Amino acid sequence: MKTNIGISDENRQAIADALAKILADEYVLYTKTRNAHWNVEGPDFYDKHKFFEGQYEQLATIVDSVAERIRTLGHYAPATLKEFLELTHLTEREQNDNSAQGFIKELLQDHETICIHLREVITPFAETYQDLGTSDFVTGLLEEHEKTAWFLRAHLK
Repeated sequence: MKTNIGISDENRQAIADALAKILADEYVLYTKTRNAHWNVEGPDFYDKHKFFEGQYEQLATIVDSVAERIRTLGHYAPATLKEFLELTHLTEREQNDNSAQGFIKELLQDHETICIHLREVITPFAETYQDLGTSDFVTGLLEEHEKTAWFLRAHLK
């Protein structure tokens, strides 16, 4: 059945395409955060192990909500690792050691990259594509990433 929610087919497609990139970023970041949780080493292992666990759990919820937003718009969400790697703005793991500081620096950079990309789409969602719902949704994601970036930054002081 055709999706009829007051947004043109063309606009829904453009929004779904942009959300697919956001989904890819979120999934890659989720995977990198799981990696940090599993592989962190050092004297603060337990604290950072738990810290990263809380972050990947939050990202798992975000991943699900972005995919469901795409489905709400009447499109299918990308769901393969290949698709995610083709769509993401992020890179796979860059740092070579398993220290908490190394993981935190890389994850901070990723959260900040996502913040920049989310800011770029908030206004077009609302103004160009006439989708205040997705604009508001992405604003909420931005707030989550800004807060997590703050937490990560605080660990580096």
